[in-house]
Amino acid sequence: MDNATSPNFLSAPKKPLQRSPSAIKQMLLSWCQAMTKGYEGVNVTNFSSSWSDGLAFCALIHHFCPDAFDFSKLNPKNRRGNFTLAFETAEKKADISPLLEVDDMVRMKTPDWKCVFCYVQSFYRRFREDATPPTTPEQ
Repeated sequence: MDNATSPNFLSAPKKPLQRSPSAIKQMLLSWCQAMTKGYEGVNVTNFSSSWSDGLAFCALIHHFCPDAFDFSKLNPKNRRGNFTLAFETAEKKADISPLLEVDDMVRMKTPDWKCVFCYVQSFYRRFREDATPPTTPEQ
């Protein structure tokens, strides 16, 4: 008798899928790496220093909203401009709330990984099932 027809199989309560925090962190990191792959100057290896010049945020939103701006024109030395562009584009084009402040990101040489992780989760939740940004009326 196989498990599918076993009485114990049918009556056993289903357990919710459990993931460790480290597995969730690694899954999200892998997703970010896949979404930013091929973007010049972007190498996501963590949730801190990899995001410090703003290019990873720009690459992530550009992956889903490629017509929003020309990624090739960005300069890693223009941290404030990169953060501003990424956060404003994410809010306007994808309805992702700006959980990070540009001034805070510029002030820190390497951002707090928990802050970046939290904000990047918003991107994942928004785009994991539907890669199409919400339509917004032209202003």
